[in-house]
Amino acid sequence: MIHIENIVKRYPTRQGLSTVLNGVSLQVKRGEKIGILGRNGAGKSTLIRLISGAERPTSGTINRGMSVSWPLAFGGAFQGSLTGLDNLRFICRVYGTSAEDKIQFVQEFSELGKYFREPVKTYSAGMRGRLAFAISMMIEFDCFLIDEVISVGDARFHEKCQRELFEKRGDRAIIMVSHEVHNIREHCDRACVIHNGLLHDFADIDTAYDYYNSNV
Repeated sequence: MIHIENIVKRYPTRQGLSTVLNGVSLQVKRGEKIGILGRNGAGKSTLIRLISGAERPTSGTINRGMSVSWPLAFGGAFQGSLTGLDNLRFICRVYGTSAEDKIQFVQEFSELGKYFREPVKTYSAGMRGRLAFAISMMIEFDCFLIDEVISVGDARFHEKCQRELFEKRGDRAIIMVSHEVHNIREHCDRACVIHNGLLHDFADIDTAYDYYNSNV
């Protein structure tokens, strides 16, 4: 289980500290699928980064009782001077797993061809996203974080990502940020709304959307 307790996140601005999240608490059980709603700038992506460990909260605690992915298709952690292959090997070392048995899967899934052995700094944003998603799938996380439903690549690649994540790993927990109603209805069991720095947790998706449409 993931326990998020009284999280506060503030960022410095020219006008002083800006509070994005102000006392957010949430529990995520194994296999549970939760959608996060909120207007642009409400703090949805910030919450995802905090859960992943990419950022630290200003105060509060996040206890991860299961392994958690980085935000899917996020390639910001890649070392640009390294090739796609070398980034794969580095990430495998970080997670304490072997790389050699994963190279073929990542190379074929990402569809990078010869660029798999070229520096990541030469990649387009779409190429980085495909590599990041493929590497995410090679590590069997208990909980996957999705900042908007995977939309890298064309429609065919998008469908391949959907099958790999939502069908083959349907028993995993998911925390999903999306502005699309059908995505959260299709993939989540319940939903939360971030509004004015607070997280409102609802037992069902319809009630969450009613609140979102009425208050946000």
